[in-house]
Amino acid sequence: MLLTLLADPAFFSGPGQGTRQIVELFVAFGLTALIGLERELQGKSAGLRTQTLVGTAAALILLVSKYGFGDVLVPGLVVVDPSRVAAQIVTGIGFLGAGIIIFRRGSVHGLTTAAAVWESAAIGMAAGAGLLLLACTVTAMHFLIIVGFLPVVRRLANRLGGAITLHITYEDGRGVLRQVLEACSRRNWQLTELSADPAGEPLGAPSGHVGVQLTLAGSGILRAPAVLAEITGVSGIRQLDGTPD
Repeated sequence: MLLTLLADPAFFSGPGQGTRQIVELFVAFGLTALIGLERELQGKSAGLRTQTLVGTAAALILLVSKYGFGDVLVPGLVVVDPSRVAAQIVTGIGFLGAGIIIFRRGSVHGLTTAAAVWESAAIGMAAGAGLLLLACTVTAMHFLIIVGFLPVVRRLANRLGGAITLHITYEDGRGVLRQVLEACSRRNWQLTELSADPAGEPLGAPSGHVGVQLTLAGSGILRAPAVLAEITGVSGIRQLDGTPD
């Protein structure tokens, strides 16, 4: 029975299974793969496979919502809303994105990556709806946002001031933290938050080294990592915000 159905060309040519729908799926696949590749190269948790799966699956769900129930429709008796299944994509992606966001040491990580997953789902939905130009446009906008906005933010922060959160690992018992604070004071960088790492952290730090997290604000603050890294006794410095997550 199954082989007979598979051998029938009409089995693959019903409503919603034409060349146009295949093209829409491949457009969703290609565009979200580009976004996933960018996330993968950035070393983010939701990379090439996740973004592509989300976008392609969103396109398929929307196509199912549009065409998948034609065999049960009866004019005047059975009428369905073609958006009802597609609308659930928004809810489902919200749960997926929430699992990517991490709160650690007072900082939020993964917001941009979670937003990119949401974006991939939207691009897939647009492709599945046949809005291919909109899907391509938003994909181009993604790279403009990720690649183009960061240099602008850095220039503005250098000119107008801003805030930055750093994690510094340094040799204990040599007055390194005092030197760090003095260097910040000389440049009029205001210390707005300071917290020491729990015992045993940071993991992998050399023996006799400790870590602190501090938030600084002021003009030219984006030079802080390079300036503080030159202080003798500082063994590591990591920026916790101000970069795409």
